[in-house]
Amino acid sequence: MNDKNLFLLNSYDYVLPEERIAQCPASERQNSRLLFLERKTGKYADHTFKDIVQLLPDNALIIANNSKVIPARLQGHRKSGSKIELLFLEPAPLIDRKARKNGEYRIARTEVLLKGAKRVKPGETLDFPEMELTALEKRDFGKHIVSITYKDSLVPLLKKYGDLPLPPYIKREHGSEREDFTRYQTVYAKEKNIGSVAAPTAGLHFTEEIRRELLKKGCSWQELTLHVGYGTFSPVRADDIREHVMHSEYVEISAETAQAINNAKKKGCPVIAVGTTSTRSLEGMAQAFSEAKLGQNNAFFCSNSEELNENSLFPSHGCFGHTDIFLYPGKEFHIVDGLITNFHLPKSSLIMLVSAFAGYEHVMRAYRHAIEAEYRFFSYGDAMLIV
Repeated sequence: MNDKNLFLLNSYDYVLPEERIAQCPASERQNSRLLFLERKTGKYADHTFKDIVQLLPDNALIIANNSKVIPARLQGHRKSGSKIELLFLEPAPLIDRKARKNGEYRIARTEVLLKGAKRVKPGETLDFPEMELTALEKRDFGKHIVSITYKDSLVPLLKKYGDLPLPPYIKREHGSEREDFTRYQTVYAKEKNIGSVAAPTAGLHFTEEIRRELLKKGCSWQELTLHVGYGTFSPVRADDIREHVMHSEYVEISAETAQAINNAKKKGCPVIAVGTTSTRSLEGMAQAFSEAKLGQNNAFFCSNSEELNENSLFPSHGCFGHTDIFLYPGKEFHIVDGLITNFHLPKSSLIMLVSAFAGYEHVMRAYRHAIEAEYRFFSYGDAMLIV
């Protein structure tokens, strides 16, 4: 393909039969299918996910996102009594951090998605369980800037009253989501890292047994935290993808994970990212650290200013911050050597990331095969391993 066409939005479109969109998880996590794609040659082969133990090299360092999905969808009503639905677009722990106290209450300004809010006007108040919301500003696509008033913490409130925010392409009868509370979480999701409004879905295929087998084989396992925002489902709307404004997401990389990555890169051990969220975390924070060492990124956090002089890819004491890195063809990858990922929506920033990593032609050819071979697509669908 002509290089200029790689920046055209329509280049990332493809026709997907509706029946290929997975509505439910596989019977068992490890029973998902796995398409193995070689980056250099474009060759692919069909496997099941449990084959990943044999397919990954013995000395691989695997990095996974341990954020846990929070029930971020709430049902409420207007003063008139009509029903309204709220979906938080910002991770609840971050809302808690910035909330100001007013007596026994907390007040925070945040962005939400309101369903059934066509006539909601600035200044109108809405009632939700143990929370009052005041609309401040209406934005595109159902988004609103609001002020929320609540007690203590938003996290236990959502855990008590909220529903899981399943992706919009999963269409089932209400009340059929009991299984989702376990299957729309990775087995390694940490309660202390709850906050995502969408699952890091590439990790849904892992079982504890597969992780044990990988460690027994000689692989290493480390984790980071990226609170996945609802922006992950937002399509790219700019005809020239370079004009797309990427959403920002919060990342934490511990000292242990940072040091493991630094050591792996020095020794030549491949770093395998579980999912696009892990990929964006690694590449985004490495870029931020590089800019900080050049004095170009003062917002990047280092626990020790002397680390800015280190000859390493990450500060040894770890780091945290927001990343809005957008990876599309032409962008370089400095950390990730292999990628485990699901099949992504047409025209999404995620399929652009995968195309940047594995090559546009290779990826689109692999997707065509996956459609013909009846792979299951999107969040509850099957996976790819790209090395």
